Amino acid sequence: MSNLNGKIAVVTGGNSGIGYATAKELKERGAEVIITGRNEERVSKAAQELNVKGLVADVTSLAALDQLAAQVKAGYSQVDILFVNAGIFAPAPIGQISEEVYHQVMDINFKGAVFTVEKFLPLLSEGASIINLSSISAYTGTPNMAMYAASKAALNAYTRTASTELAVRKIRINSVNPGPVATPIFNKSGMPEEQLSGFAAAMQKRIPLKRFGQPEEIAKLVAFLASDDAAFITGSEYNIDGGTNINPVLGIDAFFE
Repeated sequence: MSNLNGKIAVVTGGNSGIGYATAKELKERGAEVIITGRNEERVSKAAQELNVKGLVADVTSLAALDQLAAQVKAGYSQVDILFVNAGIFAPAPIGQISEEVYHQVMDINFKGAVFTVEKFLPLLSEGASIINLSSISAYTGTPNMAMYAASKAALNAYTRTASTELAVRKIRINSVNPGPVATPIFNKSGMPEEQLSGFAAAMQKRIPLKRFGQPEEIAKLVAFLASDDAAFITGSEYNIDGGTNINPVLGIDAFFE
């Protein structure tokens, strides 16, 4: 197991799902962890369960991100690991994409990610690791997910460019592209329960390993990229999807049944 003793880690969206599992994994490997989220009650509950520090911040607000960075700076000399995880899933078919959905998805998934990095750059130590949570949706062309996919494709493009610019400080930045993972993000999508169940069944058919991933499995990959074992890795994308991206057409008809 990679040793993260003495490392300071910030996990955005750390009160549930992949963020929660990753905060737990990083702490178990020795890091001191700060989680963030928009809902004060959920952040407080998760922070207590994980025995980590919890801070409230809305990543769509630059003022909130300024305050978050200031709070972290006041308590810690530097940040060694930044897991940019906060994101939402809001499905909408082409022809029915509203301006509200556009801003909601892009503001959290892309703008929020970019400015989280911007605001934390002054706090990042030399040799720090940034991990952006993206998605294989950036490549799969899955129906109803155009905006979500676009936000993640933009994030991956940003990550590649950022890796060359941040190398002068030996800061590494990489993307993790999960496939379908069993997290609350789908339940927050606003899809009716029947449609959500159909979507989940269709996605599972598409996965060669025939199951959804678990948040803990994503967390282990993030922890590796955060560690010194990944010291020669930057500007990379890691698919962790049960083989989904190598079978992009498998089961696609299920979306139209």
